[in-house]
Parts: sequence; structure tokens; C-alpha cells
Amino acid sequence: MIFLVAAVLLLGVLVGAAAHLTLPVVVPAAAAIALWLLAFAVRERRREH
Repeated sequence: MIFLVAAVLLLGVLVGAAAHLTLPVVVPAAAAIALWLLAFAVRERRREH
């Protein structure tokens, strides 16, 4: 759960900083966070079964 909170917090910081960063920096960072969240979701779903 702490990883999910950290990912959402980091995403919020990146979205807030997106106005100051260039698009080639923001897009890979957002993609990395999205992949992290997807991996977390898959791992949590497998744990329930």
C-alpha cells in the first residue's frame, strides 16, 4: 500500500512540475509511473487469488 501512495504522490509532484519541464522529460516519467502502478495492480490482484 505504501508503494501505491508513493506512486500517486510522485505522480502529483510530476503533474505539478509539468508546467516547468519539457514534454520529452514529462512523458517518460509519467510512463514509468504508469508501468509501476500497473505492476503493483497486477501483483496485488495475484495475491488475492
